[in-house]
Amino acid sequence: MTKKKEKEEDVIKEQDIEKAAKEEIELAEGEVEAEKIDKKVHEELIKTAENYISGWKRCQADFENYKKDQARRMEEFREFATLDFVFQIFPVLDSFESSLTHVPEDQKESAWVGGILHIKKQLEELLRNNKVEEIEARAGDEFNPEVHEAVKQESGIANQESGNKISKVLQKGYKMEKRVIRPARVIVE
Repeated sequence: MTKKKEKEEDVIKEQDIEKAAKEEIELAEGEVEAEKIDKKVHEELIKTAENYISGWKRCQADFENYKKDQARRMEEFREFATLDFVFQIFPVLDSFESSLTHVPEDQKESAWVGGILHIKKQLEELLRNNKVEEIEARAGDEFNPEVHEAVKQESGIANQESGNKISKVLQKGYKMEKRVIRPARVIVE
């Protein structure tokens, strides 16, 4: 059933319940019945009908809150499942990167290297489709501790001239939307 139909049915149900409650109130207040029922019983019937209406409205509000909470939980679960999947893909991508750095010069144009590159591009596209982006990090870039992890510092002490520049990227970093899920591992000058 579509959400639109569900909402229409909810509105119809709400109208039916309100109508029934009003009829009950009218019946309780009605001229014929009011004359037969003493005033105290009449007031109790009105209070009972009003309690039914307010209870029903609280139940509707609770159900709407429940639906919103469930939608939020499903989104959190989807993100968690995606992260689990992505973390399983990272080692495969790292292996592709490593294998491509060891290809002999005379074989860089061969068909099997092209096949490896094609598979690597498919994995990268899979990550992009799941909102995962590579963190740009190249030699010469400024070191940023928010997205980079310094594995080693070559000069030992921070050099004012180099200003903590990246000298080598050891492992690519990734972020999902705006959240860093794996910092780029780098060597700093």
